[in-house]
Amino acid sequence: MDSYDATAISAPELAARIGPSTLRNRSGGPLYLKIADELRRLIESGEVSAQTRLPAERALSISLDVSRVTVASAYRHLRESGWISAQRGSGTYVSPTGSLPSWGSLAGDRETANLEFVNASPSASPLLSDAYGVAAEKIRDRFSLGGYAPSGLFELREAIAAYYRARGVPTTADNVLVTSGATDAIHAVLATFTEPGARVLVEHPTYPGVVELVHSLGGRCIPVPIDPDDTDEFVTSADRATRQSAPTLAYFMPDFSNPSGARLPLRTRRQLSATMHRHAVLTIVDEVAADLSLVGSPDIEPFGAATPDVATVTIGSTSKTVWGGLRVGWVRAEAGLLTRIAATYARRQLSVSVIDQLAAVELMGKYDEVRRVRAEASRVARDHTVAVMRDQLPDWHFRIPDGGLALWCSLPDGIRSSSLVAEAHSHGLLLAPGLRFGTGYAFDDHQRIPFTRSLPDISSAVEILAGLSSAGTPAPTIASSRPAAVV
Repeated sequence: MDSYDATAISAPELAARIGPSTLRNRSGGPLYLKIADELRRLIESGEVSAQTRLPAERALSISLDVSRVTVASAYRHLRESGWISAQRGSGTYVSPTGSLPSWGSLAGDRETANLEFVNASPSASPLLSDAYGVAAEKIRDRFSLGGYAPSGLFELREAIAAYYRARGVPTTADNVLVTSGATDAIHAVLATFTEPGARVLVEHPTYPGVVELVHSLGGRCIPVPIDPDDTDEFVTSADRATRQSAPTLAYFMPDFSNPSGARLPLRTRRQLSATMHRHAVLTIVDEVAADLSLVGSPDIEPFGAATPDVATVTIGSTSKTVWGGLRVGWVRAEAGLLTRIAATYARRQLSVSVIDQLAAVELMGKYDEVRRVRAEASRVARDHTVAVMRDQLPDWHFRIPDGGLALWCSLPDGIRSSSLVAEAHSHGLLLAPGLRFGTGYAFDDHQRIPFTRSLPDISSAVEILAGLSSAGTPAPTIASSRPAAVV
């Protein structure tokens, strides 16, 4: 068996998550089955992620105050049912969810795919063409220069700083690093502050690219369940997870989170920011969807505005409001933190395209119009998607989001996202499996449906899904007590 590139969970941490009091209070059945059931629950929910190395039997038995034989029996039961596996000389690991392509390669090329619904990225803003026209004229004055701007063009950094100042966050150009999109920005921040073995708190479900990046850097994501209808509980859960796991970083999307659509109200985001600061957790705030409100509600104070500047690093991008092909993102941070992040980024990227930056300067100068145009188009697409989903997939349940770019749907009993996605692919419809938005085996009963395509394409996609659902798309051919494989 090939060895896994895994992170480990300590015996005290796993015991805390299992909860000795939970074991004592559960009635019926032998103790080893109670331990196995609790561990399986943690794996299913993503609290213990796939490919995590579990503690040795003796260490866990001490932390749980049970016999080693009891823990060995629990491990054996989970091995026999496929949840974990043992590697000689290496340890015991949570079984992988399957052979998965990278998140970036999952969608393929929208130009060649029939119906590509993996990425929730919209078509280009109608304002983009004129912006490139202006940029093409302005760039002529720079042809005699080297063409590199390591931190970003000053005029773009100042335009981004003005954007934050208008939102009530004191910012200068020295607080801004321009990157080639939000993913590069997130990578630069994580690569700067994620040491091997580090724990990163994430909302659950979350953006799959972050889970991949954390794992590639040798870290481990600590998932915190988020309910868009009960965001106060998220603060309580995040506080508890921080005390149990001692993360050094947190990654949150407080505005129209991907994929849940959750938005933290003012009081909640202030409490969450203060909680992370109290625990000395540096919070990475992903704001790529912050300007995607579809209901005309007033802007909410940016996350971290009420806490010291050193407690928060903010990620922004033009990818959702303008176009993913305009590769302009940024990091906004306190100057000392930004210096460290910029040093990391310089090893990856010499400069972002100058013509893209000049186009972004033009667009930032009329950003209110950019937001309005995007909101109008997205609102029409969202409402159309909701209407056809309710008509053709009445058993699929979802909350209508006030913003963002997708619906996060609960699937009917008996339908797994991983199986549904495989079947849809054979019909020319590309989707991201619900599993990709979690850290373990969670969310195979959910499906994300972006409303970023043309209305006819949305109708065609829903028609395909309705046909598969009515035909009774089978669950994976594996017993319900075992983990589902991902196709």
